[in-house]
Amino acid sequence: MNYFVKSNPARCIGCRTCLISCVVAHEGKRIFEIDPDGYQFNPRLFMVKTARLSTPVQCKHCENPACKAACTSNAITVEGNAVVVNAKKCIGCKNCVIACPFGAVEIVETAEVQADGSVKKIANKCDLCAGVADSPSCVKVCITEALELVTGDAISVSLAEKRKNAALCQGQ
Repeated sequence: MNYFVKSNPARCIGCRTCLISCVVAHEGKRIFEIDPDGYQFNPRLFMVKTARLSTPVQCKHCENPACKAACTSNAITVEGNAVVVNAKKCIGCKNCVIACPFGAVEIVETAEVQADGSVKKIANKCDLCAGVADSPSCVKVCITEALELVTGDAISVSLAEKRKNAALCQGQ
């Protein structure tokens, strides 16, 4: 089973620390020392914020990902417990964006210039900080603990507890 990050909108204050930690984790450079006009800030999640609630939206790492099925260049794969995009293979066709039922994939510009002079665009989505130490970074930095990494073990235990409680209630 793939892992995913679950958010609790009741705890989220919309501080966007998760977005910053995502960029820092993936860029491997000190983004705070870079000219803001010369840098593309592309977190792999985004914040939905209304007058009454806020919560980050990110990939749910589906078991049978629609984005992977829709990818014509085989750039989306399941690695370990996460659905990831291979930026070198991605052609920016947007099929994954259309296929994702959660709206968790977006197309972003890269620093790479293609042969025709246009800027290369690729799919951008949460990869649970694959290959990054102390991951996922968004969960680690959330000051209100609104984000939680859900693993297969956690779901199995939760399901077992629900079944046990249901059996106890029926016996009364």
